[in-house]
Amino acid sequence: MKPRTLIVVLAVLSMMGSISFDAYLPALPAIEGRFGISAAVGQQSMTVYLAAFAAMTLFYGTLSDSFGRRPVMLGALVLYLVGAIGSGFSMSFGWLMVFRLLQGLSAGAGSVVSRAIIADRFTGAEAERMMSYVSMVFGVAPAIAPIFGGWMQAEFGWRWIFFSIAIFAAGLLLLCVARLDESLPPAQRHAFHFTVILRNYGRVAVHGRFWLQTVATALIYSTLMIYIGAAPAFIFRILHLGETDFSWLFIPLVAGLTLGSLLAGRMSHRPGGGDAAIRLGFIVVLVSAAIHLVVSWTMPARLPWAVLPIGTGIFGAALANPAMALRAMAYFPDVRGLVASLQGCVFLLILSLSSGLIAPLLFDSGFKMAAAVAIGAVASLPLWYLSVHGERRLETAGAPLPSATH
Repeated sequence: MKPRTLIVVLAVLSMMGSISFDAYLPALPAIEGRFGISAAVGQQSMTVYLAAFAAMTLFYGTLSDSFGRRPVMLGALVLYLVGAIGSGFSMSFGWLMVFRLLQGLSAGAGSVVSRAIIADRFTGAEAERMMSYVSMVFGVAPAIAPIFGGWMQAEFGWRWIFFSIAIFAAGLLLLCVARLDESLPPAQRHAFHFTVILRNYGRVAVHGRFWLQTVATALIYSTLMIYIGAAPAFIFRILHLGETDFSWLFIPLVAGLTLGSLLAGRMSHRPGGGDAAIRLGFIVVLVSAAIHLVVSWTMPARLPWAVLPIGTGIFGAALANPAMALRAMAYFPDVRGLVASLQGCVFLLILSLSSGLIAPLLFDSGFKMAAAVAIGAVASLPLWYLSVHGERRLETAGAPLPSATH
């Protein structure tokens, strides 16, 4: 498969989780009204989805390390399709939760397997470019999904959001059957034995710098996490907009994600470009968080000032993310799928906590949301510094180190 075709296929696979989450957001008030539940209970349908997403993400990498990337991806797509159809036909909130759980369990395969395929086929700066371009194409999903979901809700009702996701899943399944090649040869696969799997997880579990870098990479995306989790409240309660106005939030998010990913891909061509992208990304994120705090404290939430710092913040996060993620993956080149699973699981656990526990506490205040974003950005910096400082100490001792570029 040509690299450009592969970028498109992997990016669309990575969209699975985002589309089934973001398209659902504009329909939450209607679903709450249909089943007679409170906003807090309705919010838990998002938490269940994200928690299942995070939990199963932990295992997709290991499964693909043992059985191959392609069969694991195809099996997950079948479950994802069943979950979408079942959600659309649900006649009670309980059944909706069951099928959303099934969707969450299956949606994590897309991002994990895509990252593992990139690590299988590319190295160094080329891997960074591929990761950046996949992120750039993937960025279309958070912009289109809530706009499309709002339009479907307004015109046809919330059930057709899930039926549309089912159509997307069926098309994606056919695309993967026809175009997705296996990237992990049988000779490089690991035996699916409990002791082998446990030993591999144990190797990663005790690697302090990997965890510092992985948590730092997840936290730097806290802007995206908080505002996606609180999107309905931000649009309806704080900005006082309607169900078709989610573009005001998601277009700046996606513009920042796309431009940041594009610049990260360009910078990867230069010697030391990955490290430079990380430094610049942190600067942009922290400055944007500070501006956002000042704006939200000194003036009422209004467009466009309430959303512009969100877009610049995610620009910085997207700029730093590919090099940060690949540097952490470079510690364990023989179990890339497992490492991709752990990275995805950490990201999704933080997203789940942000959506289910933190976001409901912020529904009444734009300043509270900005403060939560700033805390996540500030917390990321010392974690990354500690991991890099530890690497430099090893470098002084003569130990080989992973690089963000090579």
